Amino acid sequence: MDKKTLLLLGDEAVAQGALDAGISGFFAYPGTPSTEIMEYAQHSKQAAEGNIHRSWSANEKTAMETAIGMSYAGKRTMATMKHVGLNVAADPFINSGITGAHGGIIITVADDPSMHSSQNEQDSRFYGKFAMIPILEPSNQQEAYQMCFTGFELSEKYQTPVMLRVTTRIAHSRAGVSRTEPLKQNELSLPEDKRQFVLLPAIARKRYRMLLEKQGALEEESYNSPYNKYIDGTDKSMGIIASGIAFNYVMENFTDSECPYPVLKISQYPLPRKHIERMVDECDTILVAEEGMPIIEEMLRGLLDRGVKVKGRMSGELPRDGELNPGLVRKAMGMTARVSSPAPEVVAPRPPALCPGCSHIDTYHAINEAIKDVHGDGHVFSDIGCYTLGALPPFESINSCVDMGASITMAKGAADAGLYPAAAVIGDSTFTHSGMTGLLDAVLEDTNMVVFILDNSTTAMTGGQRSHATGRLHRICEGLGVHPDHIRSIMPKRNTHDQFVQIIKEELAYEGVSVIIPQRECVQTQLRRAKQKKKEGDK
Repeated sequence: MDKKTLLLLGDEAVAQGALDAGISGFFAYPGTPSTEIMEYAQHSKQAAEGNIHRSWSANEKTAMETAIGMSYAGKRTMATMKHVGLNVAADPFINSGITGAHGGIIITVADDPSMHSSQNEQDSRFYGKFAMIPILEPSNQQEAYQMCFTGFELSEKYQTPVMLRVTTRIAHSRAGVSRTEPLKQNELSLPEDKRQFVLLPAIARKRYRMLLEKQGALEEESYNSPYNKYIDGTDKSMGIIASGIAFNYVMENFTDSECPYPVLKISQYPLPRKHIERMVDECDTILVAEEGMPIIEEMLRGLLDRGVKVKGRMSGELPRDGELNPGLVRKAMGMTARVSSPAPEVVAPRPPALCPGCSHIDTYHAINEAIKDVHGDGHVFSDIGCYTLGALPPFESINSCVDMGASITMAKGAADAGLYPAAAVIGDSTFTHSGMTGLLDAVLEDTNMVVFILDNSTTAMTGGQRSHATGRLHRICEGLGVHPDHIRSIMPKRNTHDQFVQIIKEELAYEGVSVIIPQRECVQTQLRRAKQKKKEGDK
């Protein structure tokens, strides 16, 4: 490879594309499979030399809002998150379609079909359609890189945010990416309309009409986009619409990618109506291959009710859940399955487990002795993080995992219903992400509950990123109104087990809000730090 060609993950291609397209700021909260975008930017010499902002935000909502602020100042910016993170950012995301953009703004969302590391497999394209903004969906790493240029150009041309949607297989696979000449960052500037970002009802109604008026031009952009291609075929008995990575799954089934059927590759939205109408007019049956939910298929059934048969995830030719692959698409096209040998079971499957030496192990032993063994199962609520593994054997300590921050609010709701004891287990990073507001609710009502904030001084589940909570938890909890006498800290270890159990029992006896903070650094960050220290000492 030459110097302008790099071997990159899809996430890294997005980051490098944004850097070369003149970005001034990345804003994100870590979440697989999107984390590597920010991490690549943080380690980039190019980003350092350009003084590009690239620090983690407290959560996805703050990341989205900060990116909107940078766009207001005329700079190009990107907010990145995983699909469930977009739920957290939904309020500013949806409204950003109405405020529009000044400097180019791209919201990169990494979806996780098959739920490799997520609690659902929602499709972010629904959000983009809801917000009525352009969506770009790369089918390979090169497109992921190039779409950053396209996205910023579209954003500034039409004064609109743009969504860049990747999925796990694009985000976490590598390919060669050819770079183009980097662009300079935008100069600082303010919107011509100083009320553009003021969504008072009278202004919002006007801007909403403007958003509606853009839709025709955005659809024409999709029709003329190089990412959307109509590839004609000789066999008109079936036409295939394939979006994003699903296009690869279709073409892999044909020698030299010579498909006999017409294929419409879609990687830019809104849907290019003219291309779709042509396929419907020419073909007897339409197969829709899309990674994620059946958004295109659903739109086709409503948009083009001409008696044409539409096949895909909704009709059962493709599975309704999980990732696609060439074999599934091959079967949906009516082709015979390829003969293959089953992969040998080299290692027996095993459930995930907490790392040996993890502080959470000692915490769950103490919780079980003080709560579960005394009061029975069903009293401890939790949410997203390494500590979610406390739901599995041998602990079976926690009883919920709905979304980030829900541990505290669910425990409060259960306490309000009369459940005693009611306890919440939340990580330090998740607490500052979305747990603080729930604790404030509990404090204001003096709810009888105990909150465990498991402080391992990092965002461990996503690779050890900096936690906003480190060194601040006591002050935050006291600032939210928790009585200082009922903010208790302990280092969870075997030799402090009896003390830990006693603290829990004391706080269970207190009729009000208690916070217990088990505090010990993540064993993985400890190991990495020790290795780095040794490496520096060997030099």
